[in-house]
Amino acid sequence: MTAEELQHIIATGLPCEHLEVTGDGRHWAAVIVSPAFEGLRAIKRHQAVYGTLGGRIQTDEVHALSMKTYTPAEWAAQPRT
Repeated sequence: MTAEELQHIIATGLPCEHLEVTGDGRHWAAVIVSPAFEGLRAIKRHQAVYGTLGGRIQTDEVHALSMKTYTPAEWAAQPRT
Protein backbone atom coordinates (compact mmCIF):
# COMPACT_ATOMS: atom_id res chain seq x y z
CA MET A 1 0.00 0.00 0.00
CA THR A 2 1.19 3.51 -0.75
CA ALA A 3 0.68 6.69 1.26
CA GLU A 4 -1.63 7.96 -1.48
CA GLU A 5 -3.77 4.81 -1.30
CA LEU A 6 -4.06 5.01 2.47
CA GLN A 7 -4.89 8.70 2.26
CA HIS A 8 -7.62 7.95 -0.29
CA ILE A 9 -9.12 5.24 1.94
CA ILE A 10 -9.29 7.55 4.95
CA ALA A 11 -10.63 10.50 2.91
CA THR A 12 -13.31 8.32 1.32
CA GLY A 13 -14.65 7.29 4.72
CA LEU A 14 -14.22 10.53 6.65
CA PRO A 15 -14.72 14.17 5.67
CA CYS A 16 -11.24 15.70 5.93
CA GLU A 17 -10.26 19.34 5.66
CA HIS A 18 -6.60 18.36 5.85
CA LEU A 19 -4.96 14.95 5.60
CA GLU A 20 -1.29 14.03 5.54
CA VAL A 21 -0.09 10.43 5.45
CA THR A 22 3.53 9.34 5.61
CA GLY A 23 5.15 5.98 6.16
CA ASP A 24 7.16 3.09 4.87
CA GLY A 25 4.44 0.75 3.61
CA ARG A 26 3.76 -0.89 6.99
CA HIS A 27 4.18 1.81 9.63
CA TRP A 28 2.16 4.94 8.99
CA ALA A 29 1.66 8.35 10.53
CA ALA A 30 -1.28 10.59 9.74
CA VAL A 31 -2.42 14.10 10.55
CA ILE A 32 -6.17 14.24 10.12
CA VAL A 33 -8.36 17.33 10.40
CA SER A 34 -12.08 16.63 10.28
CA PRO A 35 -15.27 18.37 11.41
CA ALA A 36 -16.47 14.86 12.33
CA PHE A 37 -14.14 15.02 15.35
CA GLU A 38 -16.12 17.83 16.98
CA GLY A 39 -17.10 16.82 20.52
CA LEU A 40 -15.19 13.51 20.39
CA ARG A 41 -12.41 12.42 22.71
CA ALA A 42 -9.17 11.11 21.19
CA ILE A 43 -10.16 7.44 21.43
CA LYS A 44 -13.41 8.04 19.54
CA ARG A 45 -11.55 10.03 16.89
CA HIS A 46 -9.08 7.21 16.41
CA GLN A 47 -11.90 4.67 16.26
CA ALA A 48 -13.54 6.75 13.52
CA VAL A 49 -10.32 6.65 11.50
CA TYR A 50 -9.84 2.92 12.10
CA GLY A 51 -13.44 2.46 10.93
CA THR A 52 -12.46 3.81 7.51
CA LEU A 53 -9.84 1.08 7.18
CA GLY A 54 -12.28 -1.80 7.39
CA GLY A 55 -10.41 -5.07 7.90
CA ARG A 56 -7.07 -3.72 6.71
CA ILE A 57 -5.72 -3.61 10.27
CA GLN A 58 -6.80 -7.20 11.04
CA THR A 59 -5.31 -8.51 7.79
CA ASP A 60 -2.07 -6.58 8.48
CA GLU A 61 -2.41 -4.64 5.21
CA VAL A 62 -1.99 -1.62 7.48
CA HIS A 63 0.31 -2.83 10.23
CA ALA A 64 0.52 0.33 12.36
CA LEU A 65 -1.03 3.77 12.14
CA SER A 66 -0.15 6.56 14.53
CA MET A 67 -2.31 9.62 14.17
CA LYS A 68 -2.83 13.16 15.29
CA THR A 69 -6.47 14.13 15.00
CA TYR A 70 -7.80 17.66 15.09
CA THR A 71 -11.04 19.52 14.61
CA PRO A 72 -10.75 22.42 12.15
CA ALA A 73 -10.63 24.91 15.07
CA GLU A 74 -7.90 22.91 16.83
CA TRP A 75 -5.92 22.73 13.59
CA ALA A 76 -6.24 26.47 13.03
CA ALA A 77 -4.80 27.05 16.51
CA GLN A 78 -1.72 24.88 15.86
CA PRO A 79 1.52 26.81 15.45
CA ARG A 80 3.00 26.58 11.95
CA THR A 81 6.71 26.44 11.31
